[in-house]
Amino acid sequence: MKRLFDITFSFLGLLLLCPALLFIGALIKKEDRGPVFYRGVRVGRDGRPFKIFKFRTMVVNADKIGGSSTPENDLRITRVGKFLRSYKIDELPQLINVLRGEMSFVGPRPQVQWAVELYSDEEKLLLSVRPGITDYASIRFRNEAEILKGSANPDRDYMEKIAPEKIRLSLEYVKGISLWTDIKIIFLTIKALFQKAD
Repeated sequence: MKRLFDITFSFLGLLLLCPALLFIGALIKKEDRGPVFYRGVRVGRDGRPFKIFKFRTMVVNADKIGGSSTPENDLRITRVGKFLRSYKIDELPQLINVLRGEMSFVGPRPQVQWAVELYSDEEKLLLSVRPGITDYASIRFRNEAEILKGSANPDRDYMEKIAPEKIRLSLEYVKGISLWTDIKIIFLTIKALFQKAD
């Protein structure tokens, strides 16, 4: 049922949002002529790597001039990117990953390889499900960039201040996974986005 839900609503979402996605892509392209999408490698279900789809919100080759974690005041963020990040619009292209079966609407956020290599045996349980666009941790830390603002070492501060609670919440989701929980998290995510807009 979960996979059927993902396929149905990711397809409908892409279909309905297509004009908006094309418009956003044009804005990104106009700003600096760089690629529309960021295609960073993430670790998926059973430890399989995949390339995530996100609207590019940072300068070209940002991963070569800075770390994986991004504070709010990161100078690599573009003008258009700052707006997209504020309302999580940069995450919308992940509907493609959901349709392809690499991600789900709800699940632990996919991590970079170096972070996964630090998982304990219990934390490796997170790799037993498809990573998701949102989960309890995404809602709790929707202001992650603000927490990291001004950090001299964002990756270190992420691992110390954010990662432990994120992992705890993600494990809580995996251990009690259900379609009803997914629907609840989707509605809580939408509510959080509207609160951000206010």
